[in-house]
Amino acid sequence: MSKRAVLEVIALDVEDAVAAQAGGADRLELVTDMAADGLTPSAATVAGIRAAVDIPVRVMLRLADGFAAGDVDRLAGAACEMRAAGADEFVLGFLDADGNVDLGAVERVARELEGCRWTFHRAIDRAADRDALRKQLADLAGLDTYLTAGAADGVDAGLPTLLAEAGRQGEPGYEQRLLVGGGLRLEHVPLLAKAGIDGFHIGGAARPDGWDGAVSAAAVAQWRRVLGD
Repeated sequence: MSKRAVLEVIALDVEDAVAAQAGGADRLELVTDMAADGLTPSAATVAGIRAAVDIPVRVMLRLADGFAAGDVDRLAGAACEMRAAGADEFVLGFLDADGNVDLGAVERVARELEGCRWTFHRAIDRAADRDALRKQLADLAGLDTYLTAGAADGVDAGLPTLLAEAGRQGEPGYEQRLLVGGGLRLEHVPLLAKAGIDGFHIGGAARPDGWDGAVSAAAVAQWRRVLGD
C-alpha cells in the first residue's frame, strides 16, 4: 500500500479502547448493544474513552435496531449530548421505508454536528440505489467516509460492488473514503488493497472470544501487520 491504511476497531468500553490502541488501531467506532448492531453509547462511556486513549473515536448515532431514524429530535439531542461529552467524530445513516436515504433525518443530525467528520454506515448496504444515495449526500458537510461491505450479506457477497466503487473514487458522490467492514477477513485485504481501498473496519475479528469477550490487542496487531505500518 502506498499510504498507511486506516484500521478502525469497534469498541464497547474503555477496556476495548485501550486494547485496540495498543494493538495499533488508528480509530475506534464506539457503540453499545451489538445485539442491535450497535447503538449510541452513554455519555459517560464517551468521556471515559476520550480520557483513556488518544486516537480518534467515531461515536454511533442510532437509537434502535434497523435503519429507520425514529425520533429525529431524540437523535439530534443525542448528537448534542455526545458532543458535550467530548465526541467530535460520528457514525450515522438512515433509510426510509422504501430503502432510500432519509435525507431529512440525515441533514438534521448533520446540522447538529456543525462540520464534525462523520461516516455514513452500513445502511448503504440496504439502500435501494447506492449510487443515488451517494449523490444525494455528496455535498453534506463533514461526510468523509462510507462504511460498507458492498452488500447486506457481507464482504464475500459485496466484493464486486466494493471493487467497482473503488474504481470510481473521485467521481461526484465518490470522493469519500471507502471503509470496508462487515464480515471482513484478512484474506480479503490483498484484493481490496490492490484496488486502492485503504480503510478497514473490524468488530468480531478483534475479539477471539466473540462479542462476550474483549478486544484483543494481539488480534488488532495482526491486522495492523497485514495492513502495513
